Amino acid sequence: MKKAISSGVIPFRNMRGKREYLLLKGRTGDWEFPKGTVENGEELQQTALRELEEESGLTQVKLLNGFREDYSYQFRFRGDKIDKIVHLFIGHSYEASATLSKEHSDHQWRTYEQARNTLTHDSTKDILDKADNFIDENYDG
Repeated sequence: MKKAISSGVIPFRNMRGKREYLLLKGRTGDWEFPKGTVENGEELQQTALRELEEESGLTQVKLLNGFREDYSYQFRFRGDKIDKIVHLFIGHSYEASATLSKEHSDHQWRTYEQARNTLTHDSTKDILDKADNFIDENYDG
């Protein structure tokens, strides 16, 4: 079985006193956070920020120290079974809007409750729960 490593960001912004998270709709129709494959020599946080910029256009983002959650899944690609692990960080976006990449068919900024109801997979819903609690307890920016 082949292995793949991805890294991404749970982007949030504060708009009119409410915290909103950015979700992307991928090719498969799944709603997810911006993420992508770690390239040779990259640190996980470098990959996360690069993929965030490539997939959403966001560049004014501060990663929050002390948070990283991982999840894994398996899929088939061109006949090969792939075991993929994804590392997610939290990023505070200082930009009001995102730009959709060609890799995705839609994007939405959603409140916590809306984001939780929109995310496709339970694993990312669970990580959103942890991220939202982490922000509440550790971040006042």
